[in-house]
Parts: sequence; structure tokens; C-alpha cells
Amino acid sequence: MAKERLSMRKIREVLRLKFDCGFSNRKIAKSCSIARSTVATYLSMAKRVGLQWPVPDNLSDREIYNLVFKNRDNKPLNKRQMPSMEYIHNELKKKSVTLQLLWYEYKQNDPDGYQFSYFCELYQKWAKKLDISLRQRHRAGEKLFIDYAGQTVPIHDPETGKVTQAQIFIAILGASNYTFVEATLSQSLPHWIKSHIHAFEFFGGVPHILVPDNLKSGITHPSRYEPDINPTYQDMALHYGTAVIPARSRKPRDKAKVENAVLVAERWILAALRNHTFFSLAEPNKAISQKLTELNDRKFQKLDTTRREMFENIDKPALKPLPAAKYEYAEWKKARVNIDYHIEFDRHYYSVPCQLRKEQVDVRFTDTTVEILFRNKRVASYPRSYKQGAFTTCREHMPKSHQQYLEWTPSRIIKWAASNGPRTAQLVMAIINSRHHPEQGFRACLGIMRLGKRYSQERLENACARALAIRSYSYKSIDSILKKGLDKVPLPYEQIKTKSIDHPNIRGNQYYG
Repeated sequence: MAKERLSMRKIREVLRLKFDCGFSNRKIAKSCSIARSTVATYLSMAKRVGLQWPVPDNLSDREIYNLVFKNRDNKPLNKRQMPSMEYIHNELKKKSVTLQLLWYEYKQNDPDGYQFSYFCELYQKWAKKLDISLRQRHRAGEKLFIDYAGQTVPIHDPETGKVTQAQIFIAILGASNYTFVEATLSQSLPHWIKSHIHAFEFFGGVPHILVPDNLKSGITHPSRYEPDINPTYQDMALHYGTAVIPARSRKPRDKAKVENAVLVAERWILAALRNHTFFSLAEPNKAISQKLTELNDRKFQKLDTTRREMFENIDKPALKPLPAAKYEYAEWKKARVNIDYHIEFDRHYYSVPCQLRKEQVDVRFTDTTVEILFRNKRVASYPRSYKQGAFTTCREHMPKSHQQYLEWTPSRIIKWAASNGPRTAQLVMAIINSRHHPEQGFRACLGIMRLGKRYSQERLENACARALAIRSYSYKSIDSILKKGLDKVPLPYEQIKTKSIDHPNIRGNQYYG
């Protein structure tokens, strides 16, 4: 535009120097600090439209410029029509729409319309009169700005009289300013996630980006470059196919949209409910819902439209669809895999593949399930158990040796032993019964079974008989007896006859009859 104003003044000067002073084009170019080709263009265009020197006194510089360049058909400049500024403003919110495209469409309909630079200048002057939150250019369906209001709503307990301050959750779509507001019991993570789900359902879709303030429930470690997002918040965003990009710390322009929404909500909703007394969370939410409808249907002060109309025309068509299933709230924690390939969670033990011993894993848990992930890949999933001190073990997670061991049960081991002989069965039962837990004797019994493959059935039976006689209930004892050939030696009770002792202080079996 500055260039255009400069051209207006120089056309008159070029005509004066040429026709009044008789300068050559070279001298005129040097005097006016313009190219000789420009001088020639000005003179040619002036001749073409019949503009001569002296120029009539009633022609201003703008009128001379319009006569020479823009208004060849004598169409007055002030009669040119611009598209509605609101139309331009709303169209710019749509994906890939630019001012250059809108100007091109405008020129297609009005070839004598403004040039691109003046077209942009007119729009920018109009846009500067808007509030900063309206002035920011946001793409349709792109961003949802999220924060809590500074004000709270008191809720009175009708029985105890205790007052709880309900928090006010606010979410606003960037392009249309369509707003969602609800009261929650706190700003804790479960309520933070639930409010997001309610907002998505209110909008009937999901924005491409979530822009929360650096609230601890959502952002565990604020950072300008790499903020650490809460795993549950990230998990919810993944479920809905959106991304979380927190507002930068100490960058108020990043949060201008939601901060303005907070002010609007406080003035038009919370202030309007200041004299109401609420006795449950449902009561303020019902009242907020009514006021919110009025807010979204009220026209802007500087735009001839409403939030709802802009939402229906701009944001709603661009939102992502809601997933088939609602997000189920889940929390996360880290755990270290023990050497027994189990992790401890809530004092219960869950197995993972044995290859992950001593590795750190992520545990995602709900009220009903426990999922274990290693490097973002799920390696185990279980129904949640609240039995403390107990184990939940998946057989596939065990080493091969443990899996083979698990195939044997006490009844199966005793059944095998009985097929070898009564003494073998008696020894196996003695081994199992001598342990605090029957499973602790399985390994010894399986060792004895392997000895049955190396030695004959008769020798193993005799070895078990000798072990019973000397009360040595172990695999090592049977192995030693067979290696040394002691199974072929007569048993001790066959060599020595036990003598009975007769004494008045010794009770006989008749005493217990």
C-alpha cells in the first residue's frame, strides 16, 4: 500500500517534468528515483487515457492513479465491493485456505477489484479490531484448548453442612470458539480424564490436537521443548487418535484462547449462578448446561454470528469421529521383573516371559485388568486379582524345564511309582509327605523316575526298599544305593532279629487297647 501511495504522487511529477520542464526520460527517472521503463509506462498509460498536462486541479493523486491504472472503465474506486470480512475470516480457518486463494476467487468475480496488496491490507485492518482470541488463526477441527477456571462452585452437604469447592473444567475449540464447561469434584487425574471424555461427547467428535495448560494431572514435567505427558493422559489421547501439545510455559499467547474462554465462562455462567445454592454435583452441572447453551447461541460482539453457527459450519465437519468404545480409565506404574519372572503389583505377583528377568516394564491397570508392557509392546495381560501374596502365572512364561516339571502332579507320580513296585510307591509317598509343600518333593521323584530308565525295575524296587529301611527319603540316597550295588545286599531287618525288652516301666500295646 505504501508503494501504491508513492506511485500516486510520482505520476503527477512525471507529467510535470515531461511536459512543463521538457526533461528526457533519463533525467525524469533520475529525479524521481525510478526506472526509465517506469517513466515510459506512466507516460504511455497517461496518453492512453487522455491525461494531459496540466492536470485538472480537482483531480487528487489517488484519482490520477485510478484513472491511469485501475479504473480504465471509469469505475469509481469507492464503489468497488469487497467480500464480507467475516466471510474471509471464517474461510481462512478452513484447511489449506489462504488470503491469496480468496483474493484470486474475488478477482474472478470482480476483475476490476482491488489488487492483492490492498486486499490484504483491508482485511488486516479489520482483523486488528477483533479480540486477540478471535484474531488468532486456527484451522478447523485442529485444536482444543483446555484449562480450569480460577473460580469454584461451592457444594453444600445437606447432612453435615460441609462445603466442597467444585472445580470448573473448560474446553474451547480454536476455530469456532465453541465452548464446553462442567463442574468436577477435583482436578485429579481421574476427573481430568473423565472431563475430556465428556467434552469429546459434547462436541460429537475429537480434535486433532489437545492444548492443555501445564496442569500436573496432565503434564508431569512441564518443559518448553520436551514436556513429560502423564502416561494415562497419553493413553487416552492414543485411544481417541489425537495428540497432546501442551501450551508453552510463560507464553500467554499460546493460552489466549482458553484464558478468554475462562473469563467468558466466569462472567456469563459462574457469575450468573452466584446466588444459587447447590447440594450435589449434578445440580451445578445442570445449571451450567443451561447457561452454556445460552453462551454458545449468543452472537459475538464483533462478529455477526454465534459460536454454535461457526461450530456447525467450520469445526464440526473437520473433527475426527468418536471411537466405537469409550476410553476405560487406566493408570500406569513401572515395575522391575524379579528373578522368578514375576512382577509385584498391589502385593500380588504376575508372571511375564522368563526372558525379561530383571528388566523394567510398564504396568497398565484398571479396576478389572492388569496389562504388562515392555518397550511399549504388551507382553502379558491378566484379570486383576486382589488376593495379596498370591501368584498368577502363565505357563508359557516359564522356562522349558519348569513347564515339564509342571506337567507332573502327586497322583501321577504315585501312579507311576506303583507301576514299578509297592516299595517304589511307598518311597515316593514318603518323599512327598516329608516336604512342607508336596511340590517341593517333585524334583526328587522325577529324578528317581529317570533312574528307572537306567536300571531294571527289580533293582529300583530293591533300592527303594533299602531307602525305606534306613529312612533315607531322597534321590541321592537311591542313586548311591544303585551305584554301589547295595540293592543286592540283604536288608538289615533280615539279618538282625529285634529282641523285645521286658520291664515294668515299659507299657505294652495292651495299655492303648
